[in-house]
Amino acid sequence: MSTFRNSIIFLFICFITACSTTRHLPEGEQLYTGATVKLETSGTTARQKKVLKADLQGMVRPKPNTRFLGIPMKLGIYNMFRKAKPNSFFGKFRDKNGEPPVLVSSLDLENNIKLLRGHLENKGFFKAGVTGDTIVKGKKGHAEFVAKAGAQYKINTVGFPNDSSDLAKAIQQSTANTFLKPGNPYDLDVIRGERNRIDAYVKDRGFYYFSPDHLIVRVDSTIGNNRVDMRVAIKTDAPDNALVPYTINDVVIYANYNINSPQIDTSMQNAQHYKDYYVVDRRKRFKPRMFEHVMQFDSGELYNRVDHNQTLNRLISLDEFKFVRNRFEPVPDSPELNAFYYLTPMPKKSLRAEFNLTSKSNDLSGSAVQFRWLNRNMFRGGEQVSLSAYIATEVQLGGKTVDEKGNTQKRYPTYRSGAELNFAKPGFIVPFGFSINPKGNYVPRTNIRLGYDILNRKELYTVNSFRFDFGYIWKPSIMKTHEFLPININYVQPLNVTKEYRDSIAKYPYLNQIIDSQFVLGTVYQFTYNQLAAGLQKRNAFYFMGLADFSGNIAGLITGADVKAGKQERIFNAKFDQYIKFEVDGRYYRRMGLNSSWVNRVDIGYGHPHGNSLILPYVKQFFTGGNNSIRAFRSRSVGPGTFKEANSTNTNFFANQTGDIKLEFNTEFRPHISGPLYGALFIDAGNIWLVNEDSTRPGSKFTGKFLNQLAVGAGVGIRFDIQLFVIRLDVGMPLRKPWEQNPWVMNQIDFGTQKWRKENLIYNLAIGYPF
Repeated sequence: MSTFRNSIIFLFICFITACSTTRHLPEGEQLYTGATVKLETSGTTARQKKVLKADLQGMVRPKPNTRFLGIPMKLGIYNMFRKAKPNSFFGKFRDKNGEPPVLVSSLDLENNIKLLRGHLENKGFFKAGVTGDTIVKGKKGHAEFVAKAGAQYKINTVGFPNDSSDLAKAIQQSTANTFLKPGNPYDLDVIRGERNRIDAYVKDRGFYYFSPDHLIVRVDSTIGNNRVDMRVAIKTDAPDNALVPYTINDVVIYANYNINSPQIDTSMQNAQHYKDYYVVDRRKRFKPRMFEHVMQFDSGELYNRVDHNQTLNRLISLDEFKFVRNRFEPVPDSPELNAFYYLTPMPKKSLRAEFNLTSKSNDLSGSAVQFRWLNRNMFRGGEQVSLSAYIATEVQLGGKTVDEKGNTQKRYPTYRSGAELNFAKPGFIVPFGFSINPKGNYVPRTNIRLGYDILNRKELYTVNSFRFDFGYIWKPSIMKTHEFLPININYVQPLNVTKEYRDSIAKYPYLNQIIDSQFVLGTVYQFTYNQLAAGLQKRNAFYFMGLADFSGNIAGLITGADVKAGKQERIFNAKFDQYIKFEVDGRYYRRMGLNSSWVNRVDIGYGHPHGNSLILPYVKQFFTGGNNSIRAFRSRSVGPGTFKEANSTNTNFFANQTGDIKLEFNTEFRPHISGPLYGALFIDAGNIWLVNEDSTRPGSKFTGKFLNQLAVGAGVGIRFDIQLFVIRLDVGMPLRKPWEQNPWVMNQIDFGTQKWRKENLIYNLAIGYPF
């Protein structure tokens, strides 16, 4: 152990020596450490000034050597292996991971002054002045710039084309949504945005050949009082075809196009006419009616870019084509366009294997291997049949309980395996010949799924489940998703229950619901609205998920089931579950500064068992605690209500508290630390309850005092976010335990005591953000 420690110390000293950033600089050179910009403005808000300063700071060139937590790691690597030969192992390592020193001599002050002044003028500070200087101290140097912005010019009046041409009329119709508003600051980026806005508007009204470059915005800054008059005009040299609207003539689809073809095919030989388009498919690989769900253009329609983009997105979302190309060709001597689509199919069959690392909200983390066989276009209508199978193992990593002697709770690994057969068809399969084809960038799908899963909780129990569902999924936009399952069947039954688990049931009767047979005959609808799915996060963004789940109500009505009256009915010798369930999950994302954010979530769930059931089936119940919930408590260890098992600190206790009602609040501040590193400060609160009284769990029924029964926790965390995935570690501690006589336990916090830390600090290691 001592040798290992000394080796680590030696390597650390070597690295620090290599990180002496100025030791190996060329003679007479200094290390460039960056630039500071002092900005002087008048009449701007604090936020506007902060953003403008950050923009100016980011424009200065060159950039200094990158740092992580204030340390120039890449420069240290470069210095450590500076003498390595280029093609050697260490030379390649240096060139790939290192970074040569950025020198003061590479700084061009005059060019940077021009860049900064130009940016200020583009933002409306026409009288801006910028000065700069280089400050050298020893072997290091930096640049200092002073930008005196002066007054920002604002828009006085805005004019648009007003002649009788079709294009001018279209532009006039769009002026209600203009970005150029009197009183707003002059901003070249806004002017560019206005040109793009007009372009998008007129493109949707047939002006296919129009471009933002055909517009000019004339600005008069001589009117005084720091004001400008603006006039949007059509350039005199704009081509004639940009000034007239075009309609669609023929739509031709080459459904089996070879991407390596030496020339673009425009031949319509052997084309099959179907409704308003032609399909060229010599091998008859696709049925022409498949494209009915995809094509948004009809012959004779005015061209518009929305239909253009939606058609391309729908073709891609079919997951049938490897390449999708499109072009428009004008009809001679006519304001009409022929549309051509060139589609290169994917391989019909594929076999794929995946290895995944998983992290779940119930604190279980593990790995899984999945195999998937896919048959595309099985019946020539874009149908896809897939068969998948998986094997997975999981273990609880986050959160632990210790007994009075400091022993850690026993953990039970979980093994899962299963298979699923899925049939997916573009469009809606509906009875009575109805045709439904909603607008949007994605083709709606009908899914039929049949699955089997087996779960083995080692040393406790083994259960298997059969599931079948029939339903639809459609996305009107990238932010909105609907999923409707009119048929949703799930049958769960135990295969094996160990003596250890049966002994646990004798002590904790509520554990029986995990292995109890469950038969769900339901209908499910879920709607999701996610503004973050659009990519660029706005200053304020929202997420909403709404779920409605109904089961056994028709069967209960037919059989007259009433378990409270002693009349529990069965179907195929299985007790069916009867309930209604609703859940809403709302989130608010607030960007703070340039890279930090503040996130809030409210999660409310309500399930009402009735008729043939006293509680929701286990697979449908709610729980709290864990790495995506109240992080100061282990998963499923809170509630229901004020109930707490007296022997819950026993090392063999199996935490599994679930309920019919859920209320949860979360707030988290995510400050940016450095590079991909983010911090977290959070507070979580919530609980679960039962609708009906459970004599084995006193205090578990939902009452009007529910707000006084919330568990509260707080903590800190760290996130490593590299865009592709996020790894996070959260440490939470309880502030309020609703089952205690005095629920607030902040006065008991004692970080210096090992016993308190073991019993109260909960570590949550997970992949992805909690919400």
